[in-house]
Amino acid sequence: MTAIEALYIFDEHNTPLLEHVYTGRPSPGSTVLPLYLSHPSPRPSLIYLPNTNPPTLLYSIIQDQLLFLAPCSTDGEPLEVLEFLHRVADVLEDYLGSPLLASKIESNYDVVAQLLSEMVDGGIISCTEPNALRDLVEAPTFMKSLLGGVGLPSTTPSSLAPSATPFSLSSRPPISGRTSPGGTQTSSPVPWRRANVRHTSNELYVDIVETLSVIIAPSGRPLSAIANGTIAFTSKVSGVPDLYLQLGCPGGIAHTMALPAFHPCVRLNKWRDRPGDLSFVPPDGRFVLAGYEVDLLGPAALEAFSTSTKRGAAPKLNIPATVSILTSLGPTGADFEVRLTLNPRYAGKPPSPLPSATGSSFNRGAGLGKGLGAPGFGASVQGTTAAPTIEEVVVHIPLPASVKNVVELRISKGAGDAGYAPGDRSIEWRISSREVGMLMAQDRGTGVGCTATLCGTVVGMGEDEGPLDGGPVGTSNTYDYDEEGHTTSYQGLDDDDAVADQKKNGTNSDAKRIKTNKVLMPSCATVSFSVKGWLPSGIKVESLQVDTKRSKGLGAGVMPYKGVKYICVSKKGVESRA
Repeated sequence: MTAIEALYIFDEHNTPLLEHVYTGRPSPGSTVLPLYLSHPSPRPSLIYLPNTNPPTLLYSIIQDQLLFLAPCSTDGEPLEVLEFLHRVADVLEDYLGSPLLASKIESNYDVVAQLLSEMVDGGIISCTEPNALRDLVEAPTFMKSLLGGVGLPSTTPSSLAPSATPFSLSSRPPISGRTSPGGTQTSSPVPWRRANVRHTSNELYVDIVETLSVIIAPSGRPLSAIANGTIAFTSKVSGVPDLYLQLGCPGGIAHTMALPAFHPCVRLNKWRDRPGDLSFVPPDGRFVLAGYEVDLLGPAALEAFSTSTKRGAAPKLNIPATVSILTSLGPTGADFEVRLTLNPRYAGKPPSPLPSATGSSFNRGAGLGKGLGAPGFGASVQGTTAAPTIEEVVVHIPLPASVKNVVELRISKGAGDAGYAPGDRSIEWRISSREVGMLMAQDRGTGVGCTATLCGTVVGMGEDEGPLDGGPVGTSNTYDYDEEGHTTSYQGLDDDDAVADQKKNGTNSDAKRIKTNKVLMPSCATVSFSVKGWLPSGIKVESLQVDTKRSKGLGAGVMPYKGVKYICVSKKGVESRA
């Protein structure tokens, strides 16, 4: 196990906010920070510093523009230290709020110091679960500080309030699982769950979010298609519930979900015996239950790309939005066209009534987290599994560094706005959700989806942005007379030869400009969007049940409200190459 020697936190201006030493005599933050900044950006998460005494391995992460550094003088497991730094950032966000700002840390040094002391004991990582830490360290609130400061009763001990034990300096709860003399349990026997959890409304929510990443060749064939999924769970149930979540998909979970990673609360033996079944005791509040990866092209993708395979056997993807690029258009090859295609399946039609799944109030497609699926709101009109809807679409078109400007940007059908300023490295074409709905409505019923195009003209360095005036480059308009009275050019050519020479020089000039403008063309375009009610992998929640025999403190006859939400997100994930 790797020993955590120290933790240093710096703000966005590299000003030290906090230095917490756990063990040994590590190099101070004033020494390791200049050595870290001396490396060119982007800096790796692990840097070896041989010039320190002793030589140091420096681990780093950046969260909300705050820099976290952890020096280690001994070799160990790198992922363990990096995971610890991420846990520290998550815990501080849980206590101080998101985003994590330098001012929040400065105004709550006492709470931050208690958290860091509880998370590491003598350099050994001990407790990093937010639920367990809330039993040990009180969260900072304005009212608690105010009431405690004036001596009124509060959940935190007051320096002015009388105490039966005058020498007690801490209200630290007993060891996990023990009870107080009165018989009430003060600490939960489950490490990741708070003790004595009470909620007035019992609710369970499942959020499955998949990030889509697709690369499409110029021929329109997908080169790679990966979906990274996250199962976020929100538990607002009293007591200690024992839950059973069942997942399913058309191809089978075992063949679809790859590289699964689970929260420590998941019973792995249950998953090994029956893939897709999750049995667990959840932490209180919102947490990440599992993560996974899905290869949308399948194991036979390489065979489909071989020349011996029929064209119809190529993998087919149902992508909500795609783009294609045509370059080197126009007489001089300075024009380009980007065509956006929206899949009609994601038009967001009103869904038909669906029977509820297992459980009295299990509503697939209901809202999550902010009460969107609370009882009484009913089924949403858009964004359900029966009628998924695509949200705001943004197309990014990167440009080469040699592009000086882009003129005459034209968008068909009034589909959104395209922005570009001289000096930018990309064009951003943004279509709002309302405009996407209008485009879908225009082509609804055709079954081929809707398309919109963006056209523009690139201007390179040293070129004029206006139209060219005069004749072809390389020609001359100076004439003279010869002795026989024929009109000749300055170079001694007659009229017919001069015209032919002009055409030849003009053709050569156009070919040269087309070749020059070819390097100014965009090489790819990416699409960003989100879809509610649909997942690329096809994974869905079959059932969510509460094991009443193994649960404790839930109450007889209590049936928690259950809601599920599916979201697909693509942040520049669908890339089409020219």
